[in-house]
Amino acid sequence: MGDIRRRRAVALGITGGLVAPLTLAAAPAQAAPSCTTQAGPYQKQVEKFLGRPVDGKQSSADCKAIQAFQTKHGISPNAGYAGPVTWGVMNLMNKQKAVGNNPNKDGKCPVNKGRIACVNLTLQLSWIQDGSRLVYGPVPVRTGRNGYETRTGLKKIYWRNIDHVSSIYNVPMPYAQFFDGGQAFHSVGVSMWNPPGSHGCVNMTKTVAKKYWSLLKNGDDVYVYGRKPGT
Repeated sequence: MGDIRRRRAVALGITGGLVAPLTLAAAPAQAAPSCTTQAGPYQKQVEKFLGRPVDGKQSSADCKAIQAFQTKHGISPNAGYAGPVTWGVMNLMNKQKAVGNNPNKDGKCPVNKGRIACVNLTLQLSWIQDGSRLVYGPVPVRTGRNGYETRTGLKKIYWRNIDHVSSIYNVPMPYAQFFDGGQAFHSVGVSMWNPPGSHGCVNMTKTVAKKYWSLLKNGDDVYVYGRKPGT
């Protein structure tokens, strides 16, 4: 992301040196540790989410189900313990699903800008609307972690690079669409619920990032609001 200012300066002709439906993405594989026999503080809530018998007691089957969920979404340690991080992810998923097809029900994303990409940090959701008409989404996204928060406010897409590679972190940022310094929409190969989050970019699955690439262009508005849980 660090070379964005330089490239933008070149593009502006100046000199000087100046990050669909609810779908799951694969998280990096983790070796599964031994399953814990201890019930966690969110045992009943986690059991209910996973469709397990809700008794608040840890069973071998409970642990394996929790552990599989943790491994899928990159939650560490993935020992099957129903702790606050695991429940936090599940609770966020529940809230995301409850939004349905009306993500701008609160009216916080502007409807007087024409086509605009909206990012709700609180619910970790993004969508594209045109006026009050929903064009695409809402879809789950993965925004900046504590200390690298995705900055809020009204912005514009100013540079796009389909095969961008971060000069700071030396990682691919496919379908990158930059809207605030080094912060951009781009695809990643981890779960959208993989904690703790990005370094400020709005991470998406490849399918979603490709759709955003096809629907947006330089000069389109982006509005980021809310606050990511844990930041």
